[in-house]
Amino acid sequence: MPRFRCFRDSLFLTGWLAYGINRCFIKPHVGSGFMMFHFNDLWLIPCALPPVLWLHHRLGLRAQEGPPRPGEIAGHLVFWSLLFEWLLPHITSRTGGDPADVVAYAAGALVAGLWWNRDHWFTARAPAHGRAV
Repeated sequence: MPRFRCFRDSLFLTGWLAYGINRCFIKPHVGSGFMMFHFNDLWLIPCALPPVLWLHHRLGLRAQEGPPRPGEIAGHLVFWSLLFEWLLPHITSRTGGDPADVVAYAAGALVAGLWWNRDHWFTARAPAHGRAV
């Protein structure tokens, strides 16, 4: 299994760049809509999971250094969804729960999972050499 380069992962770096551009240059100029409320939510899993998994590995909580497994992605998706959209709105009045945010988190998680495991998806379906398709 190839080593997962958490802080060098192209999806992680693209996500941070997209998040920063949206946060600094686009959101201040839009009043409402997708770019204002949900674009950055798409990047939760691609941007937050790699550093968390790196920390898990350093603390000995994650043995393998491969790409995030589907169960890890799903577990963190559920945890962060509950934290940001259910628990924090009950603790503070500064935020409110939004089911559409969870949909954005899930869409980002799905794309990230497919990206991080693309070698598995494409090699598993590739025909063997010398065989007719």
